[in-house]
Amino acid sequence: MSNEFDVSHPPFDLLTAEQQQQLLTRLDIGYFESKEKVIEAGQSSEYVFVVLKGAVAEIDPRQAQQDPEAGVLREYAAEDIFGAISIINGVSRYTFLTLEETIAWMIPKAVFLSLLEANTAFSAYFQNTLAEKARLLESRRSQREGGSDMSAFMLAKVGSSVLREPVLLDSGTSILEATRTMREQHADSLLVRKGSQYGMVTRTDLLEGVVLNNLSLETDITELASYNLLTVQSEDFLFNALVLMTRHKIQRVVVFNGPKLAGLVELTDVLSFFSSQSHVIGMQIERASNLEELARAAKGTTHLVSGLMAQGVKIRFAMDLLAALNGRIIAKAFEYLVPEEIRHKVCLVVMGSEGRGEQVLKTDQDNALILADDLDWPECSKVMERFTQTLLDFGYPLCKGKIMVSNPEWAMPVSAWKKKLEQWTSSVEGKGLMNLAIFVDAHPVSGAPQLFTELREHLYKKLQGKDVFYSYFAMPLRQFSSPLTFFGGLKKSDGIDLKKGGIFPLVHGIRTMALQHHIHDTNTFARLEQLAEKKILKKDFADDLAEALAVFSQLRLQQQLKAAKGQASSDEANQITATSLNKLDRDLLREALHIAKEFKSRMTHRYHLER
Repeated sequence: MSNEFDVSHPPFDLLTAEQQQQLLTRLDIGYFESKEKVIEAGQSSEYVFVVLKGAVAEIDPRQAQQDPEAGVLREYAAEDIFGAISIINGVSRYTFLTLEETIAWMIPKAVFLSLLEANTAFSAYFQNTLAEKARLLESRRSQREGGSDMSAFMLAKVGSSVLREPVLLDSGTSILEATRTMREQHADSLLVRKGSQYGMVTRTDLLEGVVLNNLSLETDITELASYNLLTVQSEDFLFNALVLMTRHKIQRVVVFNGPKLAGLVELTDVLSFFSSQSHVIGMQIERASNLEELARAAKGTTHLVSGLMAQGVKIRFAMDLLAALNGRIIAKAFEYLVPEEIRHKVCLVVMGSEGRGEQVLKTDQDNALILADDLDWPECSKVMERFTQTLLDFGYPLCKGKIMVSNPEWAMPVSAWKKKLEQWTSSVEGKGLMNLAIFVDAHPVSGAPQLFTELREHLYKKLQGKDVFYSYFAMPLRQFSSPLTFFGGLKKSDGIDLKKGGIFPLVHGIRTMALQHHIHDTNTFARLEQLAEKKILKKDFADDLAEALAVFSQLRLQQQLKAAKGQASSDEANQITATSLNKLDRDLLREALHIAKEFKSRMTHRYHLER
């Protein structure tokens, strides 16, 4: 029967042909009755087990004494592996109990240990964190499925791809000399150095300076320079530079290597490097001269998402790019409808997944409007109604909870917003805390951002010294149970709700900590990075949480794309069954859910949610 053992699945596909043969010739097979202990906590194991048929539960005996359901850490079904960590550690921390009659392949301890020693990748599979394991498995997935391996492409660094040497001039250089230099170097822009500060001058700046502002050709070039530069580091991902240029409507960013100037990255070079549809939509957005043209650009984003996923682009890259594109679409629609003189006294914010920069496909509109207290704008409600309808026409569904600028409760002057925030922070009931959670993810996209900053600082001030508040704020974490017991399709179930069982507890828990520690970033991945930098979370655990969120988001997006194509109902957009997944995705999902469950446990302890 050894020849029936499948070595094409991870981690056995990491072994060489010779090592696979060594494994196959030493395999045993075992039969276990229902409710039989295969490995007991506190004891060592003589085998690694691979389930052929049946189901096995991994149980924490200490938790099981208090709560039998909470004591079940995970379940193992066909092709799942257990017992490896017991051998690596020398003793099993948990009990492995069959849930039904089970047949399992048995890899002898000596064989397993020899393979660990002989094969670094095989060893790493069992000992890596979720983040490291995900990278390993994704690489193997790409090779197996014959798709293009996008990892090297998507992880290209700025400094090693399309970096241009800058044309650099010092202060004291005249406009005439600068113009000659740009012509000789065939450059569209140059950098100027004024002391320790760098600025940029473009051809347009030279033209306007001389023709429109009547500056002398002997004028110091530093007087024309713009010093508010957008910069990246040479070790940053090139994709992030593309997102930055898309978001800020610019053609180039300045690159530094630490504090030292390294060069420039031009948008044309980045686009030719990536050569994808994203720049086409970006250009359509910027060139749109009316709402109809903007609508056509907006409706192209779903096709772009499908293309990115087909190419193997990582979910976080896709999120960043789509957030930048969606932000520009929403902002430009707002700017078409709201007069310029009014825009200086209002601030449009997006919230929810859009505010966090984690919305890939268009979901419900979640937005709000902040108005200056001295603004007199009788047309406000009428214009906001039209704005909401415009976004609906663009493909952004209405919010069922009416959290939109067309609802007067979400379009108020600063003073009214402050009172509302005070009510929410004094509340211990669900609706007020839910509204506050939505607001905490707010991100300004158009108008006067200082109005939003004023509200955010007011919120921090009102929460100062209210440590007990965060226990109430974090409480929804306990609303949904972890769906670990549904693995393998062994128990009848409607499926795993990825949003409730995975995404929500991570997003809300991390949002709670970000609010408590005044972290301004709204993106969950960025919040995790800052929580790790502040030593609030250990970096390894923060990395695993980020990878878990990426796994949930990737699988959810696959379901949403099926629903968008009519291959699944809209009700199934968040639902997935373990039996519908391949072995690779099932492994990652189980690991991710285990990380989410551990995070919920830590948050329960941190914020005393068990009370």
